[in-house]
Amino acid sequence: MTRTPSVSVVFVCHDGAGRILLARRSTRARDEPGTWDCGAGALEFGETFEQAVAREVIEEYGTGPEKIELLGVRNVLRPGSHWVAIVFAVRLDPAEARIGEPHKFDELGWFDPAELPSPAHSQLPETVALFT
Repeated sequence: MTRTPSVSVVFVCHDGAGRILLARRSTRARDEPGTWDCGAGALEFGETFEQAVAREVIEEYGTGPEKIELLGVRNVLRPGSHWVAIVFAVRLDPAEARIGEPHKFDELGWFDPAELPSPAHSQLPETVALFT
């Protein structure tokens, strides 16, 4: 069996004033339910990274990005999976953000990146470190 890495876009949404938007994963989330995380999604065939970010931000937070900036790349190795994560900072209008996928998330919150909520998703600290 040949296994290959998958590519995802990961986004740290912010308000332009220092706060980041995090979502608490619902009990029906694919992994790590109940943890706080930033947004992410798989790159689809034929999409640019920026198109994927815009699509995923709209799906997850119900509003489009005001600005998208590349932060870096992470190699995410977890049991049974390997993701190449392209990480972006995305500025949003905080008044427009809402839960767009209630089957995945049950709460949103704006946080200081130095004071992440608990429990945090296992990948969140390293991702936020690229933002700060």
